[in-house]
Amino acid sequence: MSKYIIRSIILLCSVWCTGQGQPEQLDLNRKDSTYQYREEYGLRVGVDLSRPILGLTNSDEYQGLEIVGDFRLTEKLFIAAELGNEKKTKQEDTYNFTTNGSYIKLGAEINNYVNWYGEQNFVTFGGRYGFATFSQTLNSFSFFDRNRYFSPDEFVPISDTPEEFSNLNASWLELVFGFKAELFANIYMGATVRLGHLITNKEDNRFPNLFIPGFNKVTDNAKWGVGYNYTITYFLPIYKKARKKKEKPNQQPIEE
Repeated sequence: MSKYIIRSIILLCSVWCTGQGQPEQLDLNRKDSTYQYREEYGLRVGVDLSRPILGLTNSDEYQGLEIVGDFRLTEKLFIAAELGNEKKTKQEDTYNFTTNGSYIKLGAEINNYVNWYGEQNFVTFGGRYGFATFSQTLNSFSFFDRNRYFSPDEFVPISDTPEEFSNLNASWLELVFGFKAELFANIYMGATVRLGHLITNKEDNRFPNLFIPGFNKVTDNAKWGVGYNYTITYFLPIYKKARKKKEKPNQQPIEE
């Protein structure tokens, strides 16, 4: 009986040694063909930093706030919007006026930046349709008179009684160029430059619209305006979507 036990032990040891002598080779370079990188889609919301900063440094002449947001539809396409309010007082040579009103901008952007794995930065271009409703107040008005002996500065005040012009509105189109860079997890810093073109401009016959909220300064006999913003936003992920793989072109056989 002991002979059978000894032989069994020897047989098990030889099988074990054989298995240890030929370890399994692991393929560290093997890739899972079913794995796909999934990008996050969702809503990004924030504020324009330039308007509150300008209001703090020059509160007597400007107050403003703009809320910005975008939503990712596809790998490159975003819908975007801005909603804001501005109040601006301007002193010119012969008059002082204040514009106060709100605006909304709606449009889309296309991302032209190809991110590395795990990176979420965007370089975009797109467009907006903007609409503003506002009022203007003529705070004071004077005229230039060279014949006034007792007026050394030659500006004669006519009225210091404010006159308000209400129910004004304007609409415009914008070309938008900008970027967004992820500073921390889901927190982005961005900036845009905007070139606007007025479509409609309802104004009072007694006083022209010299500043339009959301559009910026209006120049004489020109419908173009330039704007900008500096934003900080928070990204709220809603769902994930696999990034599309780029298909390699089929190689045609070389004919001899």
